[in-house]
Amino acid sequence: MSATAREFQEAAEQKAFDPDHRRIINFNIGRYDASVAKGLGKLANLDHAKKKGHVIKWKVMENLDKLLPEFEANFQRRGGKVIWANDAEEARTEILNIMQRVGAKTVVKSKSMTTEEVGINEFLEHHQIESLETDLGEYIVQLLGQKPYHIVTPAMHLSKENIAELFARKFGTPIDATPEQLTLKARELLREKYVQADVGITGANFLIADTGSIAISENEGNARLSTTFPKIHIAIVGIEKIIPSITDLNLYWPMLATHGTGQNLTVYNSILNGPRQPGETDGPEEMYVILLDNGRTDLLAQKEQRQGLYCIRCGACLNACPVYKNIGGHTYNTTYSGPIGSVITPHERGMEEFKHLSYASSLCGRCTEVCPVKIDIHKMLLLNRRDAVKEGLTAKSEQWGWGMFKKLMLNRKWTDFFGGGFKNFVMKTFFKKSFGPHRDLPKIAPQSFTEQWKKQQTETE
Repeated sequence: MSATAREFQEAAEQKAFDPDHRRIINFNIGRYDASVAKGLGKLANLDHAKKKGHVIKWKVMENLDKLLPEFEANFQRRGGKVIWANDAEEARTEILNIMQRVGAKTVVKSKSMTTEEVGINEFLEHHQIESLETDLGEYIVQLLGQKPYHIVTPAMHLSKENIAELFARKFGTPIDATPEQLTLKARELLREKYVQADVGITGANFLIADTGSIAISENEGNARLSTTFPKIHIAIVGIEKIIPSITDLNLYWPMLATHGTGQNLTVYNSILNGPRQPGETDGPEEMYVILLDNGRTDLLAQKEQRQGLYCIRCGACLNACPVYKNIGGHTYNTTYSGPIGSVITPHERGMEEFKHLSYASSLCGRCTEVCPVKIDIHKMLLLNRRDAVKEGLTAKSEQWGWGMFKKLMLNRKWTDFFGGGFKNFVMKTFFKKSFGPHRDLPKIAPQSFTEQWKKQQTETE
């Protein structure tokens, strides 16, 4: 077992039996479930919309080599600059080069999972550049020195009392401050940062090939401020975020909003085409889009699992997953947690180190059911497990155990030869530790079904 897998098991056990954590998550996801059910009820022919979204994404993956250059050409036509980054290190280096060239010392950042993926905050701080999160949830977890808990709701694991306590300690606000008061305090602290910042960094929800644009969805307006005031705007976007046409937003924007938060449409939806043009009153003087691979082409090469790249990062599968709802987001120790993270992370960061995530699932299929682009998530998890076995990444003891189990199951005489007492002894000796201290091992009957049936038939005769 890898060190990462061991840490995951320890953290998962701790969180699963933490009543305060369960209370907060159940409350927050319960509110989400109610909102999403209401939002989805307003969509006509939801299944058709999901199928359409799936087909468009399928076409994108089949034509990625054509759509990305199309985006690049159209974006550059309006003065934007495109940088291709093979991995996180290249992305960080390119950002640092831009900032050192202009002598930048401060950055404002809107919510972005790709920036978390490349670890940009820690990297910039290492180079004495202040990087400040401006999304309220991201700002809160940054103050705590934590990573985002959820890909849509970064501070989902915190209650309003937790946040009030944090603000009281950091900024001297009343310990009983309301959410509205806390939000106003955060706004007061952040507003001047937008004006002072040298660079604004964002992600993007979609890259639009036919117009050479990026589309950003948000609920707070911080992305608009981060892209308007600073003289330089850098967007870091995964290459899978491309869509063929601006008209496709007519489908993806409502689907993202309803599955992400239950809204009909996200409050702010921006389409950015490049730096400020002559005659325009706001916007950056320079705009860069970093197209990030970072293992995505490795997943693209997996014909059966490339569906993982269809994801639009709505977070629906996390909120539906019974495992995620019990162990939470931080235990996964990855940028993308929950079912979709368990699908893509082993391919992007290494099967040997992260194969355990594909086993952290009940395979109930709820994640597949709620996915807005019909990714067959629970099937992908099974395929990851298959690949881990094929690559010989399972422990020898596990291989021997399943080999013996298979032999017994395929031969009724062998199954019946070993009685219930011996089987219970084997279970207690070899499986008690892996079954965990919080569950009782199942008891195997003294006689098998076949033996009981024969006995009953004999007594009847």
